[in-house]
Amino acid sequence: MRVLIPDRPEFRALNLEGIEAVYYPTRLNAGADPEAALPEGEFSGLVGWGMPRPLRQAALKRPGLKWVLTLTAGIDGWLDDLPPGAALYNAHELHDAAVAQHAASALLASGRGLIRFAQDRQWERPGHLWTLNRRTVVVWGHGHIGHQLEALLSPFGVQLIGLRSSSTTEDIGAALAQADDLVLLLPLTEQTRQIVNAETLSHLRPGSWLYNFGRGELVDTGALLAALDSGRLGGAVLDVTDPEPLPEGHPLWGRANVLITPHVASTTDDLSQRAAAYAAQVLAQLARGEEPNNRVQVDKGY
Repeated sequence: MRVLIPDRPEFRALNLEGIEAVYYPTRLNAGADPEAALPEGEFSGLVGWGMPRPLRQAALKRPGLKWVLTLTAGIDGWLDDLPPGAALYNAHELHDAAVAQHAASALLASGRGLIRFAQDRQWERPGHLWTLNRRTVVVWGHGHIGHQLEALLSPFGVQLIGLRSSSTTEDIGAALAQADDLVLLLPLTEQTRQIVNAETLSHLRPGSWLYNFGRGELVDTGALLAALDSGRLGGAVLDVTDPEPLPEGHPLWGRANVLITPHVASTTDDLSQRAAAYAAQVLAQLARGEEPNNRVQVDKGY
């Protein structure tokens, strides 16, 4: 089985029995022909990791492609170009723990005023601090990461409400009305794009906080700014933004009640090594004719 794999040392070092590995560059010079950067001929599978978009689009047009493994949790960057009939697998296990811990640390930091203290640079006691005990945290996108986050928050006495794709409009409305903290872990689909808008925010308790660790486009940025300016929202922690990256001078920067991290919730020092090991495990399954876990339901977008 011929498979297109990232040209990185940790992937080159893999012992892939039953796999003919061919490699693609993870950087593409401006103006370079992406087709020329790919190896000649067909390949049955593709492992996506740091793949420039033009290269990805060219690779997905090659005939004979049967499956794609993206070593990310989100798959919105692949769906538009995935050829009909090709299977798509993701790798949420690589990212679940880091994102859950990033989210938990953000919830703790906002309650203890650390976001404001880090920006104030003066000895002044704030008027509002809290703990997580009996605080209602609504996790919208209560899947693998959400369950890990729930386990991390449980010792603090949090009252957690999980919302999933099967949640009804009534379920969502009732949860939002109780939320002290709204945590977004949703995938980006046409159904979830700007799912947090002015109407959504109007259902939240005054002074509640918003945390987005899903995709920036889940949130209507204009509505978010209006809710922050009016005091409807007490604050926000955003690992993802719309637009992304957030440009210099954007009105979300420089707010004492807003923390922005540059899409690093899933990042760890050993992520690339773990990604290569995970890819080797999946490739071994495919070489044996086994179906790997984490096949994406392409029609649903997750």
